[in-house]
Amino acid sequence: MFCFTRWWRQPKLLGDEPLKRLGNLFMPVAVAGCCVLAGGALQASEILRDGSYWDWQLTEPFDLSVDVKVIDLDADSVSRAQISALKARGVKTICYVSVGTVENYRDDAGQFPESVMGVVYDDWPNERYLDIRQRDVLVPLMQARFDRCKALGFDAIEPDNMDLFENDTGLDISMQDQANYMAELVAYAHRIGLEIGQKNAPELIPYMHDRFDFIIFESCFYYDFCDDAEPYISAGKDVLATEYPHKRVNENEACAYGAKTGVKFIFKERELAAGGRAC
Repeated sequence: MFCFTRWWRQPKLLGDEPLKRLGNLFMPVAVAGCCVLAGGALQASEILRDGSYWDWQLTEPFDLSVDVKVIDLDADSVSRAQISALKARGVKTICYVSVGTVENYRDDAGQFPESVMGVVYDDWPNERYLDIRQRDVLVPLMQARFDRCKALGFDAIEPDNMDLFENDTGLDISMQDQANYMAELVAYAHRIGLEIGQKNAPELIPYMHDRFDFIIFESCFYYDFCDDAEPYISAGKDVLATEYPHKRVNENEACAYGAKTGVKFIFKERELAAGGRAC
């Protein structure tokens, strides 16, 4: 079993085994606030015009001609030929997969039995949480999704919704359950030659950062938790971050923070279509 304790939130041991050391982390991690560099001169610019380190496009309109090093796309929205063309330009391609929910419009939605369904996911009426404790049912279904990403030619996986332990799912899911589930998915991704990133869930960083190849954060500057990614930065792994206009931040301050720390910011609408701004 993959075990840990949430020391910095409550002194409670989860699971029956002692805390496993990962990398250089053994003691609790101090959560520092995002520092703002006074007088930062960096400014964000338009991604479609000036390019970016990375981009994230999950809904139309798409523009795959953007000048980026990394792009995150939905497997249902692109073809193998498009992925091949991106890779020919030297672009690393990340495949979006929701590992904690099922959307009713996905081709494989009918393969998820009612017995693994939780409640509807917040304001996304076509999406329901999954009972990730039932790994015997869900892991093979997620492996099939990863296989499809691999067949399309993607380089890596973005496993969305891997923070069910802190959401109102209608299920009794613990952080231990989440870690055990993700450990199986990470191992499978690596087995088939794909990288896989951590998605949000900063509480898992001290225990799983050595397993993941990069991390994607949403609104970490707004909510003041970008510093939690320090183990990824220290290991030379990408920290890809997006901020949304409805949770407004000062772009110049975020860019100055990114220049100091290595966090790679983009500023996108919530729908994650083409466009937006980047440092």
